[in-house]
Amino acid sequence: MNELLILAIIVAVVLAFFNRDRIKNRFFPDEKRNYTIDDQFNSDKREREKEIDRLLSKMGKNGVNDLSAKGRKRLDELSKK
Repeated sequence: MNELLILAIIVAVVLAFFNRDRIKNRFFPDEKRNYTIDDQFNSDKREREKEIDRLLSKMGKNGVNDLSAKGRKRLDELSKK
C-alpha cells in the first residue's frame, strides 16, 4: 500500500512539472493577455493623455518656451494621434 501511495505522489509531481506553465496560466493569468481590443485602445489613450497633461503642466505660465526641444517634439507627436 505504501508503494502505491509513493508511486502516485511521484506521478503527480512529474505531471505537475511538465504542466507547470498551464497550471501557472490557469491560476495566475497574464493581465495584458485578457485585454480586449477596446481595453487596449482605452489604456493606450489614457497613457497618451497622462503624458500630454504632464507636458502641458510643464509649460506652466511661460508657454512653450519652458519645454525642451525633445518635449515639444513629443507633444507634437502625441497631439497628432
